[in-house]
Amino acid sequence: MKRVRTVFLTAVASLSLAFSATAADTIRIAQIDPMSGPFADVGERANKQLRGVIEEINAKGGVLGRKFELVTFDNKNTPQESLLMLNRAMDQGIHFIAQGNGSNNAGALIDAIAKVYQRTPEKAVLYLNYAAVDPDLTQEKCNFWHFRFDANTEMKVAAIAGYLATQKSLKRVYLIGQDYAHGRAVSAAARKMLAEKRPDIRIVGDDLHPVGKVKDFAPYIAKIKASGAQAVITGNWGNDLTLLVKAAKEAGLSVDWYTFYAGGGNTAGAIGEAGIGHVYQVSEYHTNIPNSPIEPFIRKFEKEYNTSFYYLRIKTALEMLARAMEQARSTDPLKVAKALEGMRFRSAAGEVWMRPEDHQMMMPQLISVMTKAGPKLQYKHDIQGSGYGVRSVALIGMKETILPNACSMARP
Repeated sequence: MKRVRTVFLTAVASLSLAFSATAADTIRIAQIDPMSGPFADVGERANKQLRGVIEEINAKGGVLGRKFELVTFDNKNTPQESLLMLNRAMDQGIHFIAQGNGSNNAGALIDAIAKVYQRTPEKAVLYLNYAAVDPDLTQEKCNFWHFRFDANTEMKVAAIAGYLATQKSLKRVYLIGQDYAHGRAVSAAARKMLAEKRPDIRIVGDDLHPVGKVKDFAPYIAKIKASGAQAVITGNWGNDLTLLVKAAKEAGLSVDWYTFYAGGGNTAGAIGEAGIGHVYQVSEYHTNIPNSPIEPFIRKFEKEYNTSFYYLRIKTALEMLARAMEQARSTDPLKVAKALEGMRFRSAAGEVWMRPEDHQMMMPQLISVMTKAGPKLQYKHDIQGSGYGVRSVALIGMKETILPNACSMARP
């Protein structure tokens, strides 16, 4: 009897130790983004922002008594490598991924993740998309396991077109973008929405160029100059945006630029003084919003990581993920996904809503423009120490960015 009791107590102790080890395990999140090649700076910048937000969440006690841990995978900005990295993450038992750079990569991941659940439900993966904005990702390709925390291309273009409709002297617009799903979507949406809101505006040019391949944008700038365009709309990101606006500066091209991503990376520094009052961006947030509720976090992040805070949507995504886990009282991807559906959340940009029908986040959008910025100026935060930042010129409310849902989602 004594021996039975000893065996029993040993078994209980072993189970207790196993439970304690499990409870103490981290909740791992895989970042699958370009960490090498021409867009490495974009992946690295997102990596810093993911780490900064994770550190804040962990410092507040983590989630369900556990802490988040970021594991980084380099997809080299190709769909093929993205799939290899997804498989590597799953082999490590990771059930949550974050990715944002490249809608082509996002499309490949969505297709693969859908098949994962069908074949091996125990390996289910929940995908947090913080920046891949091709509308099809939450329309034709919509998937239960995919949640987009950024406004899609059509939502962003709707905000830009709504602002341009108020610029009565504007008559000629040029479109230029990267030749893949996102760039083509920007072109199609701009043509459609400008025709609806300002049919008198002429599209005087529409160019697509290879992604990450163009080293000299001078020929494209010459075409824009010859067209007589007053404004340019571009969805370019990373080095393709920096080199484009730099070439415009060198050629003395005087137009207004309407971009998605001028507030990130080295773009502001590349265009400099010429961008003041002429380079615009559409975004959910920027660091010079007055009375920002996350100002202490921004200052701490920028000091520790020596880079500008840019991705509010990364912060929102991880905070919503944490809340969903707390509400579900679980880290099971299926239970967490169901808790995310329909969630309303108060972000630093105002209330956001994860539309349950397609897992597309609905949020306000800001139009901002480049300005001088720095600690001693009216606008305190500059971009990457350039001496230039952005200031708001228009706010587009969440209701104005809600577009029709075209998703037919299969659910577990």
